[in-house]
Amino acid sequence: PAVEVKIEVVLPEKERIKEEASPNGKASPIVYKANGTSRHYQLEEHPVALNPYRNVKDVVEASVCHVKDLDNGQMREVDLGCGKALLVKENGEFYAMGHKCPHYGAPLVKGVLSKGRVRCPWHGACFNISTGDIEDFPGLDSIPKFQVKIEKEKVYIRASKQALQAQKRTKVMAKCISLSNYSISSTNVLIIGAGPAGLVCAETLRQEGFSDRIVMCTIDRHLPYDRPKLSKVAAVDVKNKTAIFKDGFKMEYNKLLLATGNTPKTLSCKGKEVENVFTIRAVEDANRVVKVATGKNAVVVGASFLGMEVAAYLSEKAHSVSVVELEEVPFRKSFGEKVGRAIMKMFENNRVKFYMQTEVSELREQEGKLKEVVLKSGKVLRADVCVIGIGATPATGFLKQSGVHLDSKGFIVVNKMMQTNIPGVFAAGDAVAFPLALRNHKKTNVPHWQMAHMHGRIAALNMLAYGTEISTVPYLWTAMFGKSIRYAGHGEGFDDVIIRGDLDELKFVAFYTKSDEVLAVASMNYDPLVSKVADVMGSGRAIRKRDV
Repeated sequence: PAVEVKIEVVLPEKERIKEEASPNGKASPIVYKANGTSRHYQLEEHPVALNPYRNVKDVVEASVCHVKDLDNGQMREVDLGCGKALLVKENGEFYAMGHKCPHYGAPLVKGVLSKGRVRCPWHGACFNISTGDIEDFPGLDSIPKFQVKIEKEKVYIRASKQALQAQKRTKVMAKCISLSNYSISSTNVLIIGAGPAGLVCAETLRQEGFSDRIVMCTIDRHLPYDRPKLSKVAAVDVKNKTAIFKDGFKMEYNKLLLATGNTPKTLSCKGKEVENVFTIRAVEDANRVVKVATGKNAVVVGASFLGMEVAAYLSEKAHSVSVVELEEVPFRKSFGEKVGRAIMKMFENNRVKFYMQTEVSELREQEGKLKEVVLKSGKVLRADVCVIGIGATPATGFLKQSGVHLDSKGFIVVNKMMQTNIPGVFAAGDAVAFPLALRNHKKTNVPHWQMAHMHGRIAALNMLAYGTEISTVPYLWTAMFGKSIRYAGHGEGFDDVIIRGDLDELKFVAFYTKSDEVLAVASMNYDPLVSKVADVMGSGRAIRKRDV
């Protein structure tokens, strides 16, 4: 049977006009792009095969190994002739499922198996081995599950060829009931912001059978996958359960999710309005930077994750790349002095110049366009393009008079259920301070891609009154010059770093400790160690210095 998934997306006025004339000649549905796969929402029919084995031509069955070939706790990638599957043995039982993580295609056989879940070695997403369902993020899809039978000491897998090829599946979602009895200005769940937190919240509600109206509003017309969107909301009136938009449009809600993300900080120096000075907020910004920087001189201000990733990317495109940073070493707060220096050396070997312990005093123009970046140290850098990566602030200004509780930094304060102090109002993603289980439930802001997904899911479950508490382990990664650094835990306040491996070879693991406890771990070329540590932390066990 066809299942209809409806999530409406509200666009600001001027975007509504543009929408009528989209390139394909008809109003284009909003798309969420993750890893090149698009998800369209707009009364789209999804044929969901509830029984994948109905079509006999689609079924393949193969003997893949002998019963004794696998020990408990072992995983093996097996070939069924028309595609591969992951075979897992746990507690004497065999399970078979898709072998790739649907997020970026990591081989799950290299991941970590523990307590009925397999965790991706690259980015930490977790899948249930009995159902294939995604249970920790990032990513939106689950993996297909295949049938296993044992005959005469041999293990057979029966699978749908289609599922073997696809290696991913979307969970079945509820139908939205007819909207004819609604006024345009009222909704059941209103989601402000359409980054990963808002998106996963909407999908979870539908997956859990919620069939009422969901409206998402966003400032943008596409939903790129790596930036929680800022929304076009002027105010929220919690007494009357109404959101008021900048164009005067009002919308009533029953439940509200605030997932507005961050706004990048800008420079306050002279010349900050000059052309070709960018903060990266949307996909257009990134594309413009690459266009303007190709073959030219680029300056990146701020050795943040964003700044360093941009510098690494531009090092092959631009004529020159310089990084300006107040600290002595990049990533010192996150990764510590030694790891920071090793990363800095990798950048310098790739033609990136660093100007540390200084800041920008002026941006100089010629004919309206950026020409030079002047530093407080007196140094003058030639620059055709400048990218600002000096951090971000929560996009919560519109909530100041709302009664929703914000902390001193402007983050929305929530409890373990992602609930604000106002009944029916939830918040998720980069704009939130939530109780981090790892650190004795201290209210913490963790602005990561993976965490935003989980926030959205927990908020949705609690809108449906499931009483689910957040307990996920933060997991992040950054990729530069084709190498990835993975990180799990929350290292804020670490007082020592224990390093194993070789920093010069960029093959190492670093444990961040405070007194006797390991708070976080980072690694390079050491998979799946970070996923392993995330699993131990997730099970509630403390890791001590001596365990390292």
